[in-house]
Amino acid sequence: MNDNDIVQVDQHQLVAAWQQTLTNKLEPGNKATVLPDAANPHAFLIHFDSDGRQSYTFDFHCSYVDSREVDLKLIDVERDGVHIDERIQPVQEMAQDYMRHIHECAQHLHDLTHHGDTTVNGG
Repeated sequence: MNDNDIVQVDQHQLVAAWQQTLTNKLEPGNKATVLPDAANPHAFLIHFDSDGRQSYTFDFHCSYVDSREVDLKLIDVERDGVHIDERIQPVQEMAQDYMRHIHECAQHLHDLTHHGDTTVNGG
């Protein structure tokens, strides 16, 4: 990240904006929790609880490469509280859907992260 393209907002504002925006982008019944990464002020953790008979949870680490782009890593997937192989097809499809929502959220929050515009809403 060069000095001209760093995220222009503090981590608490960033986490709150992500929480609101991501929640608005999810399908009804799905839930996201966004938490700050204590080791990196430009990063956070995202925990998803999926809707459905089988309780899937997904954990991602998200960090800003610059004010426009996020680096995303799938950390863990669980079903009914038990870690499962995230490489199986149905899990990959759900993970890709959540990743799409995360990238959409990053695009939506560009004015906040690039310009520090705190008037960005969650819709």
